[in-house]
Amino acid sequence: MTLTEIKEELPKLTLEERFELTEALVTLAEPDVEEAWKEETRRRIAEMESGAVKGIPGEVVMAELWRRTHA
Repeated sequence: MTLTEIKEELPKLTLEERFELTEALVTLAEPDVEEAWKEETRRRIAEMESGAVKGIPGEVVMAELWRRTHA
């Protein structure tokens, strides 16, 4: 398939298929992305546990997301 053909097929994909494709492309472009995310997750957890940063409750995040996307 050409790149043009791939682009034409993208709208036909489900959201889940688009996510899987994006994940595959990111992994192809950056093979160590999974390990990088693990390291980032560890770093963020350490920041929260040390009190360096304060988390935002999920319901607050979702309410703000809803407000921004439905305003």
